Amino acid sequence: MFDDIRRKFETDGYVVIEGFLSADEVAKLKKEAETLVNDMPDESNRVVFSTTDAESKQSKNKYFLDSADKISYFFEDGAIGPNGNLLVEPHISLNKIGHALHVLNPVFRKFTLDERVKETAYQLGYENPVIPQSMYIFKNPGLGSEVIAHQDATYLYTEPMNLAGIWIAIDDATIENGCLWFARGSHKSGVHRRYIRNPDKNSEELLVYTSSPPYYQKSNFAPCPVSKGTCVLIHGQVVHFSEPNRSKQSRHAYTFHIYDQKNTKYFENNWLQPGEKPFVSLYEN
Repeated sequence: MFDDIRRKFETDGYVVIEGFLSADEVAKLKKEAETLVNDMPDESNRVVFSTTDAESKQSKNKYFLDSADKISYFFEDGAIGPNGNLLVEPHISLNKIGHALHVLNPVFRKFTLDERVKETAYQLGYENPVIPQSMYIFKNPGLGSEVIAHQDATYLYTEPMNLAGIWIAIDDATIENGCLWFARGSHKSGVHRRYIRNPDKNSEELLVYTSSPPYYQKSNFAPCPVSKGTCVLIHGQVVHFSEPNRSKQSRHAYTFHIYDQKNTKYFENNWLQPGEKPFVSLYEN
């Protein structure tokens, strides 16, 4: 399962690891996500999450900014009415739940700290990996929105850059339901822009991008359809995106990020900052 991970990761910027979780394990994660949806509090503020309109949505919202050490709920744009009312059934209304599932939820914590994850980090050469965030992403049928081409390092910046995403397919991810697309080798081009806490404390924009979005030629990308239980290891600088879910099948995924804390600076102006406790250590738990 772990053969040549580091070589492929450094060459392509992403690695597909099939059979990372079993069908039973995937079912447990999906069932736990359903439980979280059923227990969703009304005071979740019904905040819309969008990568295509970030500046006017989560960028102004303290609920998003303060979600690092909480289990918070973020909705699809088409699911919320003008008064915050749900326009669809709750189970298909969400974009994602984040960003501390790996801390506060026993089921997600168990799989995040699994020995297979530790082995993956070890194969990458990480000496002291920590987990800054985790998310359950829904991409529900007909409502699951586009995720524009981006680098994860835009949002979680370190020097040196050693951020990696662990993306686990909870459903089969197909071209029709919004699988990931990658620009192979694009991680070698540096970090193109950052998403930071606004240094202007008088602005209503709590978070800002340091530059306008780069243009990425779509012909440089290739689809990465995978079966459920597959892990896709994502370099922090590789450019990737996913299209809207235009099918009748869900495309749920559980994803979290790790970086090697040893001799690494995690920037204080990153949007996500640790709460009262430091980021969870992967090897020490």
